[in-house]
Amino acid sequence: MQIPFEFDPPKKDEDSSLKSKESELPDSEDTISLQAKKPLTVTQLTRQITLLLEGEFRSLTVEGELSNVKKAASGHWYFSLKDDQSQIRCAMFRNIADNLRFDPEDGLEVVVRGHLTVYQQRGDYQIKVSYMEPKGLGALQLAYEQLKSRLEAEGLFDQQYKRALPFLPRRIGIVTSPKGAVIHDMLTVLERRFPGIPVLLFPSQVQGNSAPKMLVEGIRHLNTLRDSQQIDVLIVGRGGGSIEDLWAFNDEQLARAIFSSEIPVISAVGHETDFTIADFVSDVRAPTPSAAMEIAVPNKMDLKHTLSQKEEQLHHIILNQLERLNEYVEVMRQRLASPAAVVQQYVQQVDDLDSLLRERTRNLMENFHSRITSVSEKLLLLNPGRELAAQKHGVELLHGRLTRSIRHLQEKLEDSVKLQTDLLDSLSPLSVLHRGYSVAMDKSGNLLRSVKDVQTGEELQVRLEDGTLQTKVTSVKPQQ
Repeated sequence: MQIPFEFDPPKKDEDSSLKSKESELPDSEDTISLQAKKPLTVTQLTRQITLLLEGEFRSLTVEGELSNVKKAASGHWYFSLKDDQSQIRCAMFRNIADNLRFDPEDGLEVVVRGHLTVYQQRGDYQIKVSYMEPKGLGALQLAYEQLKSRLEAEGLFDQQYKRALPFLPRRIGIVTSPKGAVIHDMLTVLERRFPGIPVLLFPSQVQGNSAPKMLVEGIRHLNTLRDSQQIDVLIVGRGGGSIEDLWAFNDEQLARAIFSSEIPVISAVGHETDFTIADFVSDVRAPTPSAAMEIAVPNKMDLKHTLSQKEEQLHHIILNQLERLNEYVEVMRQRLASPAAVVQQYVQQVDDLDSLLRERTRNLMENFHSRITSVSEKLLLLNPGRELAAQKHGVELLHGRLTRSIRHLQEKLEDSVKLQTDLLDSLSPLSVLHRGYSVAMDKSGNLLRSVKDVQTGEELQVRLEDGTLQTKVTSVKPQQ
């Protein structure tokens, strides 16, 4: 399958260079023979191929499907262009890509223009793209659809973020061109519907490369004046035109400025059939600039007419209420007796109530007296003095019994102690000494129980009843 391409006729200054490049190529048997004798380096061969391809395919147009689309950090785009049988590498540098209205993506059918070149580091041939457009669908339309899908996915079109317009704005901010019929039409509508509402205009271009930036600046500037100038609503728009004419209102930065505006925004771009990104992201979309002003302010004459109707309805309601009240008063007047009779009736009721009150008071006093007498008798029976006297007598009896018991127990204990003392005295060594016995101890005071514990010449102590003797052993005679 052949790849379609177009030739551009060489320019005069290019002919000489082309000829010089062609002169470097082998074109005779002698040259071929010479090269057969002297091998080419890879660089030399690649350079000759480059010169051949770039000279032959200086301008071409190719259509195909994008695949392996990648955007480098440098801003350059690299991709492949393919059909059902073949593919070719392509490169589109940043200076070209910055002018694209859409983003290249895999699967997109496009038409590209450029020239064939060789990437010598890898020995790959590729198309250096100088222009790209979608096949079938225009570039602007594609860019519009891509931006719309992306912002919709982010939620910028969600109804939950739409702000309500004020019923009657104190001041209206307008961002549009100060020239042309648009601003004149809007002011005419305002004067017709509700004259006297002030307008603050931010002049901006509405077409061209600088238009989006100025529109964004206008929205942000009027937001800074919201409180000081009492701006309650913004109108951003222009008249109708082609998609190219309206393209400033398909700008992403403008869409985000409208979404971030603290003042409710009415978009008024083109005619009723024209839809822009600004229409989707704004709080209210107006089909035309004149319609935007009709949405922004109510009709003063309609309000006056409505107020007149409400006033008339209120007047009728008040008259009906007064009529019903008068009828009620008349009925009550007829039912009401003379004042003297009413007073006498109330006097009699007062007398009856007084008699009833006196009788009930007397009964209550009698009941209270009876209850007080009964309680006094019970208190007398429960006199604590009598109870204390009885308890005191009982305590005195218990004290006497306790004293006698303690005395008796003390005597028994004294007798027992005397017996125990006598017994201890009888068993005391001192008692034994008193009967004429003595106790022998060594010089350390240890009691001697056997002659085996004594040696001849050892000094001993002998304890008698009335003192101690110091003795010396002259001999030891064990018992036979």
